[in-house]
Amino acid sequence: MLIGDVARRAGVSARMLRHYESLGLVRPTGRTDSGYREYSSENIRRIFHIESLRSLGLSLRDVRRTLDDPGFAPAELVDDLIRQTRDRIAAETELLTRLRRIGAAEPAGWEDVLQTVALLQALGSTSAAARQRAALSAVEDVPVPVEALVEAVLSESDPHVAGALRWALAQAGGDGPALLADGLGSPEAEVRKRAVQCVAEIPNDEATALLRDALTSPDVVVRGYAALALGARGVADAVPTLIDMIVEERNDVDAADALSTLARDPALANQIATGLVDCLARAAVGAAARRRLTQALADIPGSLASRALADLSHDDDRAVALTATYILTLRGSE
Repeated sequence: MLIGDVARRAGVSARMLRHYESLGLVRPTGRTDSGYREYSSENIRRIFHIESLRSLGLSLRDVRRTLDDPGFAPAELVDDLIRQTRDRIAAETELLTRLRRIGAAEPAGWEDVLQTVALLQALGSTSAAARQRAALSAVEDVPVPVEALVEAVLSESDPHVAGALRWALAQAGGDGPALLADGLGSPEAEVRKRAVQCVAEIPNDEATALLRDALTSPDVVVRGYAALALGARGVADAVPTLIDMIVEERNDVDAADALSTLARDPALANQIATGLVDCLARAAVGAAARRRLTQALADIPGSLASRALADLSHDDDRAVALTATYILTLRGSE
């Protein structure tokens, strides 16, 4: 079979076949009287083998070793190809992500593209100061896609940089809460914490809805941050979690302050007082927790809280009784 027929059948150009010959990969069986290369059926099978191996990413050098060395074991080479392919996919994915983010920034010209690229690179800098400057610039100078800010803040360990990124994300608006929702469900506790802290600083209804959902999180840290943020927003759903935080001594002072803020609403004041009183009546609640609950009643207005404090002034626990008596004295002097 002549070189043109082989090229058509194998899907390989005649030029490539001549290249294979120069490398010693395929040698024609002979030439015609006119000088044209002739290939046997065995040559054609070898060409198909070459193309099959090349489709796996093997170099021509490795293809030759594979075909000509009977003792050549492919396992190690295949493992190398897998690693190289994974590295290539990771690099291509990173490039695709960067291009998408540049596109999302809607650059008006190449100057905008270059500024966005520089800012994205700064967000990934090893210098905390550079990352912080980039976070601030993301709002003041060059808009950065929300997706990039979310990725940066969920991986940021420096508290100052994280604060700047949370601020930038809160200013950016867009689909920040939706992207942070994945972080709330992360298998890594630190990522979940960073995500809920970010959501807590975004002042919109979508973020509030996420915080409500976070009250049922199995992560007590996430529940706590969500409850404190919801308390500041006047959301009554946070009350049970805030009371639990006082009992469990988890940010109990902040939780009591949040209950006090919520209790400014007269309708919520009685609900909070009832919750605190019910908790005080539980046999499983220890002495220290009962003292913290009594202290929390101090900032809850209304007659229900006052009656509860009057009852507690006669409590068997002397510390609880003294605390309640002192609080009643203060309330009576107001």
